[in-house]
Amino acid sequence: MTELLLRNRQRVRRIDIVLLKSIARALLTEDLDVREFELGIHLVAAPEMSRINQQFLGHEGSTDVITFDHSENAADESDSRLHGELFICLDDAVAHARGFRTRWPSELVRCLVHGVLHLRGFDDSTPPARRAMKLEEERLLRELKRRFPLPRLAKTAPVAKARRSGPKSRTGNSRRGFPLSKRSGKPRVQR
Repeated sequence: MTELLLRNRQRVRRIDIVLLKSIARALLTEDLDVREFELGIHLVAAPEMSRINQQFLGHEGSTDVITFDHSENAADESDSRLHGELFICLDDAVAHARGFRTRWPSELVRCLVHGVLHLRGFDDSTPPARRAMKLEEERLLRELKRRFPLPRLAKTAPVAKARRSGPKSRTGNSRRGFPLSKRSGKPRVQR
């Protein structure tokens, strides 16, 4: 099964969701050769990310990306399947972009790549593992920048009223099966 759900739950920046979804799909299928995936990508603002960080990791404050691995077995780079959720905080991506003197759309895609690499079994808990992950992250980001106009992720019109991305059941789960209210996966904080 290949399913990619992208939900924009923030009002920090207007984003071309169609383009971001195309980038995510290309990352998975073309760059990482993932054949089966169920991936939920949630774009959130700092207050929501802070709540998720506190609730599931016991950490104070916001962070740029949190990954929930919903696969039954530990992922590895050779596995052609992927099942998980990414929560990407646009406030943090924008702040990192300023700090690293880059554009926030590139930082958004970097967060996407970083989270997906965690779902592929990469770890950044030790310096050698962090270096290996960073090298792969940079390689993938360069490849995506070559194929996609990342600056176009930034829409220039004012933010419109947020729309619901789809019906939810009474338990808070989406119809597509992603556990949006009860996280059962293994969360990892990046950066």
